[in-house]
Amino acid sequence: MAVGKEIRTKIASIKNTQKITRAMEKVAASKMRKTKDRMQATRPYSKKIARIIKHLAHANPEYKHSFLVKREVKRIGIIVISSDRGLCGGLNSNLFRKALTHLSQWSKDGIEVDIATIGGKAAGFFGNLKTNVVGHIAKLGDIPHLQDVVGVIKIMLDAYEQGRIDELYVINNEFINTMTQRPVIQQLLPVVACELDQNLSGHWDYIYEPDAKEVLDHLLIRYVESIVYQGLVENNACEQAARMVAMKSASDNAGNLISELQLIYNKARQAAITQEISEIVAGAAAV
Repeated sequence: MAVGKEIRTKIASIKNTQKITRAMEKVAASKMRKTKDRMQATRPYSKKIARIIKHLAHANPEYKHSFLVKREVKRIGIIVISSDRGLCGGLNSNLFRKALTHLSQWSKDGIEVDIATIGGKAAGFFGNLKTNVVGHIAKLGDIPHLQDVVGVIKIMLDAYEQGRIDELYVINNEFINTMTQRPVIQQLLPVVACELDQNLSGHWDYIYEPDAKEVLDHLLIRYVESIVYQGLVENNACEQAARMVAMKSASDNAGNLISELQLIYNKARQAAITQEISEIVAGAAAV
Protein backbone atom coordinates (compact mmCIF):
# COMPACT_ATOMS: atom_id res chain seq x y z
CA MET A 1 0.00 0.00 0.00
CA ALA A 2 2.06 2.90 -1.39
CA VAL A 3 -0.24 5.62 -0.05
CA GLY A 4 -0.17 4.15 3.45
CA LYS A 5 3.61 3.92 3.44
CA GLU A 6 3.93 7.56 2.38
CA ILE A 7 1.60 8.68 5.18
CA ARG A 8 3.53 6.60 7.77
CA THR A 9 6.75 8.28 6.62
CA LYS A 10 5.18 11.74 7.04
CA ILE A 11 3.88 10.85 10.52
CA ALA A 12 7.32 9.61 11.60
CA SER A 13 8.96 12.79 10.27
CA ILE A 14 6.49 15.05 12.09
CA LYS A 15 6.95 13.09 15.33
CA ASN A 16 10.71 13.65 15.10
CA THR A 17 10.13 17.37 14.58
CA GLN A 18 7.73 17.42 17.53
CA LYS A 19 10.40 15.91 19.78
CA ILE A 20 12.78 18.71 18.78
CA THR A 21 10.23 21.49 19.38
CA ARG A 22 9.29 20.03 22.78
CA ALA A 23 12.94 19.92 23.79
CA MET A 24 13.44 23.51 22.63
CA GLU A 25 10.35 24.56 24.58
CA LYS A 26 11.76 23.07 27.79
CA VAL A 27 15.19 24.64 27.23
CA ALA A 28 13.58 28.04 26.57
CA ALA A 29 11.43 27.73 29.72
CA SER A 30 14.52 27.00 31.81
CA LYS A 31 16.46 29.90 30.29
CA MET A 32 13.49 32.24 30.62
CA ARG A 33 13.40 31.85 34.39
CA LYS A 34 17.08 32.77 34.63
CA THR A 35 16.90 35.70 32.21
CA LYS A 36 13.74 36.98 33.90
CA ASP A 37 15.44 36.92 37.31
CA ARG A 38 18.42 38.78 35.86
CA MET A 39 16.11 41.36 34.26
CA GLN A 40 14.18 41.95 37.48
CA ALA A 41 17.43 42.30 39.44
CA THR A 42 18.70 45.11 37.19
CA ARG A 43 15.42 46.98 36.72
CA PRO A 44 15.47 48.95 40.03
CA TYR A 45 18.95 50.37 39.31
CA SER A 46 18.14 51.43 35.73
CA LYS A 47 14.83 53.00 36.78
CA LYS A 48 16.44 54.87 39.69
CA ILE A 49 19.34 56.27 37.68
CA ALA A 50 16.94 57.28 34.88
CA ARG A 51 14.76 59.10 37.42
CA ILE A 52 17.77 60.91 38.91
CA ILE A 53 19.08 61.98 35.50
CA LYS A 54 15.67 63.17 34.28
CA HIS A 55 15.29 65.07 37.54
CA LEU A 56 18.79 66.47 37.09
CA ALA A 57 17.71 68.04 33.79
CA HIS A 58 15.80 70.63 35.87
CA ALA A 59 18.89 71.57 37.88
CA ASN A 60 21.00 74.66 37.29
CA PRO A 61 24.63 73.59 37.68
CA GLU A 62 27.46 75.91 36.79
CA TYR A 63 28.53 73.29 34.25
CA LYS A 64 26.00 72.38 31.55
CA HIS A 65 26.78 68.97 30.07
CA SER A 66 26.21 68.49 26.33
CA PHE A 67 23.94 65.49 27.09
CA LEU A 68 21.49 67.90 28.72
CA VAL A 69 21.44 70.48 25.91
CA LYS A 70 18.76 70.24 23.22
CA ARG A 71 19.78 71.29 19.73
CA GLU A 72 18.38 71.37 16.23
CA VAL A 73 17.86 67.81 14.98
CA LYS A 74 19.52 67.06 11.64
CA ARG A 75 20.78 63.54 12.29
CA ILE A 76 19.62 60.87 14.73
CA GLY A 77 21.39 57.84 16.20
CA ILE A 78 19.56 54.62 17.10
CA ILE A 79 20.74 51.57 19.03
CA VAL A 80 18.61 48.58 17.98
CA ILE A 81 18.64 45.54 20.27
CA SER A 82 17.47 42.22 18.82
CA SER A 83 18.08 38.52 19.40
CA ASP A 84 20.95 36.57 17.85
CA ARG A 85 18.76 33.65 16.82
CA GLY A 86 15.30 33.16 15.37
CA LEU A 87 12.52 30.67 16.19
CA CYS A 88 10.98 33.16 18.61
CA GLY A 89 7.76 34.03 16.83
CA GLY A 90 7.22 37.62 15.73
CA LEU A 91 9.52 39.12 18.38
CA ASN A 92 12.13 40.53 16.00
CA SER A 93 9.74 41.33 13.16
CA ASN A 94 7.56 43.45 15.49
CA LEU A 95 10.66 45.27 16.70
CA PHE A 96 11.88 45.97 13.17
CA ARG A 97 8.41 47.11 12.11
CA LYS A 98 8.39 49.71 14.89
CA ALA A 99 11.90 50.84 13.95
CA LEU A 100 10.93 51.19 10.29
CA THR A 101 7.90 53.29 11.25
CA HIS A 102 10.16 55.82 12.98
CA LEU A 103 12.78 55.66 10.21
CA SER A 104 10.10 56.42 7.64
CA GLN A 105 8.82 59.39 9.63
CA TRP A 106 12.32 60.81 10.13
CA SER A 107 13.06 60.34 6.44
CA LYS A 108 9.94 62.37 5.56
CA ASP A 109 11.19 65.12 7.88
CA GLY A 110 14.57 65.14 6.10
CA ILE A 111 16.46 63.70 9.08
CA GLU A 112 19.28 61.22 8.47
CA VAL A 113 19.82 58.22 10.75
CA ASP A 114 22.86 56.31 12.00
CA ILE A 115 22.18 52.84 13.36
CA ALA A 116 24.14 50.67 15.80
CA THR A 117 22.88 47.11 16.23
CA ILE A 118 23.14 44.65 19.10
CA GLY A 119 22.18 41.13 18.04
CA GLY A 120 22.65 39.12 14.86
CA LYS A 121 19.09 39.52 13.57
CA ALA A 122 19.24 43.33 13.68
CA ALA A 123 22.62 43.38 11.94
CA GLY A 124 21.30 41.18 9.14
CA PHE A 125 18.03 43.07 8.74
CA PHE A 126 19.45 46.60 8.61
CA GLY A 127 22.45 45.43 6.61
CA ASN A 128 20.10 44.17 3.90
CA LEU A 129 18.25 47.48 3.93
CA LYS A 130 21.54 49.23 3.18
CA THR A 131 21.03 51.69 6.03
CA ASN A 132 23.96 53.52 7.61
CA VAL A 133 25.07 50.94 10.22
CA VAL A 134 27.97 52.49 12.14
CA GLY A 135 28.54 49.66 14.61
CA HIS A 136 27.29 46.22 15.53
CA ILE A 137 27.90 43.41 17.96
CA ALA A 138 26.43 39.92 18.16
CA LYS A 139 26.78 36.53 19.86
CA LEU A 140 26.60 37.91 23.40
CA GLY A 141 25.12 34.68 24.79
CA ASP A 142 22.48 34.23 27.46
CA ILE A 143 24.49 36.12 30.10
CA PRO A 144 25.60 39.40 28.51
CA HIS A 145 28.00 41.70 30.33
CA LEU A 146 28.11 45.47 30.21
CA GLN A 147 31.68 45.53 28.89
CA ASP A 148 30.48 43.58 25.85
CA VAL A 149 28.33 46.49 24.63
CA VAL A 150 30.43 49.43 25.81
CA GLY A 151 32.13 49.67 22.40
CA VAL A 152 28.85 50.13 20.51
CA ILE A 153 27.60 52.63 23.08
CA LYS A 154 30.85 54.62 22.88
CA ILE A 155 30.53 54.94 19.09
CA MET A 156 27.16 56.66 19.52
CA LEU A 157 28.22 58.79 22.49
CA ASP A 158 31.31 60.03 20.64
CA ALA A 159 29.13 60.86 17.63
CA TYR A 160 26.80 62.86 19.89
CA GLU A 161 29.58 64.74 21.64
CA GLN A 162 31.25 65.57 18.31
CA GLY A 163 27.95 66.84 16.89
CA ARG A 164 27.54 64.15 14.21
CA ILE A 165 24.16 63.17 15.70
CA ASP A 166 21.73 65.40 17.59
CA GLU A 167 19.55 62.78 19.34
CA LEU A 168 20.12 59.22 20.50
CA TYR A 169 17.44 56.53 20.89
CA VAL A 170 17.38 52.89 21.91
CA ILE A 171 14.84 50.37 20.57
CA ASN A 172 14.28 47.02 22.28
CA ASN A 173 11.57 44.61 23.39
CA GLU A 174 10.12 45.16 26.85
CA PHE A 175 9.10 42.14 28.93
CA ILE A 176 5.47 42.52 30.06
CA ASN A 177 4.71 38.89 30.90
CA THR A 178 5.36 35.45 29.46
CA MET A 179 2.76 35.88 26.74
CA THR A 180 3.34 39.56 25.96
CA GLN A 181 6.48 41.35 24.78
CA ARG A 182 6.26 44.90 23.52
CA PRO A 183 8.74 46.81 21.31
CA VAL A 184 9.58 50.19 22.85
CA ILE A 185 11.67 53.18 21.83
CA GLN A 186 13.07 55.66 24.31
CA GLN A 187 15.14 58.78 23.91
CA LEU A 188 18.48 58.69 25.68
CA LEU A 189 20.03 61.99 24.58
CA PRO A 190 19.47 64.78 25.11
CA VAL A 191 17.97 63.86 28.45
CA VAL A 192 14.24 64.53 28.58
CA ALA A 193 13.33 66.12 31.91
CA CYS A 194 10.64 64.50 34.01
CA GLU A 195 7.80 66.40 35.67
CA LEU A 196 9.15 68.45 38.54
CA ASP A 197 7.81 67.94 42.04
CA GLN A 198 5.55 70.82 43.05
CA ASN A 199 7.47 71.15 46.31
CA LEU A 200 10.57 72.12 44.32
CA SER A 201 10.08 75.61 43.01
CA GLY A 202 12.35 78.40 41.93
CA HIS A 203 16.09 77.76 41.68
CA TRP A 204 17.56 74.64 43.24
CA ASP A 205 20.38 72.23 42.52
CA TYR A 206 22.32 69.27 43.84
CA ILE A 207 25.57 69.60 45.73
CA TYR A 208 28.38 68.21 43.60
CA GLU A 209 31.60 66.78 45.01
CA PRO A 210 34.29 67.34 43.88
CA ASP A 211 32.64 69.47 41.13
CA ALA A 212 29.72 69.37 38.72
CA LYS A 213 31.83 68.63 35.61
CA GLU A 214 33.51 65.54 37.02
CA VAL A 215 30.31 64.15 38.52
CA LEU A 216 28.15 64.74 35.44
CA ASP A 217 30.77 63.46 32.97
CA HIS A 218 30.78 60.08 34.71
CA LEU A 219 27.14 59.90 35.80
CA LEU A 220 25.60 60.64 32.40
CA ILE A 221 27.71 58.01 30.66
CA ARG A 222 26.73 55.46 33.33
CA TYR A 223 23.10 56.44 32.73
CA VAL A 224 23.25 55.70 29.00
CA GLU A 225 25.12 52.43 29.58
CA SER A 226 22.64 51.26 32.21
CA ILE A 227 19.59 51.96 30.02
CA VAL A 228 21.12 50.14 27.03
CA TYR A 229 22.19 47.21 29.19
CA GLN A 230 18.72 47.03 30.75
CA GLY A 231 17.26 46.95 27.24
CA LEU A 232 19.59 44.05 26.42
CA VAL A 233 18.59 41.91 29.41
CA GLU A 234 14.91 42.77 28.83
CA ASN A 235 15.27 41.63 25.24
CA ASN A 236 16.92 38.37 26.35
CA ALA A 237 14.00 37.59 28.66
CA CYS A 238 11.57 38.43 25.84
CA GLU A 239 13.45 36.15 23.46
CA GLN A 240 13.24 33.10 25.72
CA ALA A 241 9.57 33.72 26.56
CA ALA A 242 8.67 34.16 22.88
CA ARG A 243 10.65 31.06 21.91
CA MET A 244 8.96 28.98 24.61
CA VAL A 245 5.51 30.05 23.39
CA ALA A 246 6.44 29.55 19.72
CA MET A 247 7.83 26.07 20.35
CA LYS A 248 4.78 25.06 22.39
CA SER A 249 2.56 26.23 19.54
CA ALA A 250 4.69 24.27 17.06
CA SER A 251 4.46 21.13 19.21
CA ASP A 252 0.68 21.46 19.50
CA ASN A 253 0.32 22.00 15.76
CA ALA A 254 2.50 18.95 15.09
CA GLY A 255 0.24 16.90 17.37
CA ASN A 256 -2.86 18.05 15.48
CA LEU A 257 -1.25 17.27 12.15
CA ILE A 258 -0.24 13.79 13.34
CA SER A 259 -3.84 13.12 14.41
CA GLU A 260 -5.15 14.21 11.02
CA LEU A 261 -2.62 12.08 9.14
CA GLN A 262 -3.33 9.11 11.40
CA LEU A 263 -7.04 9.41 10.56
CA ILE A 264 -6.28 9.57 6.83
CA TYR A 265 -3.97 6.56 7.16
CA ASN A 266 -6.64 4.54 8.99
CA LYS A 267 -9.22 5.36 6.32
CA ALA A 268 -6.82 4.41 3.52
CA ARG A 269 -5.90 1.17 5.30
CA GLN A 270 -9.59 0.32 5.89
CA ALA A 271 -10.36 0.96 2.20
CA ALA A 272 -7.47 -1.29 1.14
CA ILE A 273 -8.61 -4.11 3.46
CA THR A 274 -12.18 -3.81 2.19
CA GLN A 275 -10.97 -3.99 -1.40
CA GLU A 276 -8.87 -7.10 -0.66
CA ILE A 277 -11.81 -8.82 1.01
CA SER A 278 -14.01 -7.99 -1.99
CA GLU A 279 -11.45 -9.45 -4.37
CA ILE A 280 -11.18 -12.62 -2.29
CA VAL A 281 -14.96 -13.03 -2.16
CA ALA A 282 -15.23 -12.41 -5.90
CA GLY A 283 -12.51 -14.97 -6.59
CA ALA A 284 -14.18 -17.59 -4.38
CA ALA A 285 -17.52 -17.04 -6.12
CA ALA A 286 -15.90 -17.49 -9.50
CA VAL A 287 -14.50 -20.87 -8.44
